[in-house]
Amino acid sequence: MPNEVKAFKPKIVAFCCNWCSYAGADLAGTNRLTYPADVKIIRVPCSCRVNPMFILRAFQRGADGVILCGCHPGDCHYTSGNYYARRRMTLLFSMLDYLGIEKERTRVEWVSAAEGAKFAATMNDFVATVTALGENKRLEDLRCKE
Repeated sequence: MPNEVKAFKPKIVAFCCNWCSYAGADLAGTNRLTYPADVKIIRVPCSCRVNPMFILRAFQRGADGVILCGCHPGDCHYTSGNYYARRRMTLLFSMLDYLGIEKERTRVEWVSAAEGAKFAATMNDFVATVTALGENKRLEDLRCKE
């Protein structure tokens, strides 16, 4: 069937803190909670280790949405790492706005190791939001061509 139209499935990159959010994702899996397989998790030592260039590179490589998950403020294993991440992401969001990328394509969430249900719900909600936005066409000219 040559005229078959495929449903849009967004490519989502999730940067997850090793101590809380990644453990929350593990708990979601252990509890058999579902979230789309299109979410590609990248484990980082702390949310503050996510350089804004990583997010821009993810968009350049074809991501339709990027989410950063870390420990709740005040509960960071590296004392204040998530405060630095929050500040950095606020600046990045204004830069993405300048580039013309919808702010709904990026998100910061605080998910602890005991919140597997919250992790799954957050990922489902984020994927639904990005699916409603459609494919990320804004950075098409910057994308790496195969």
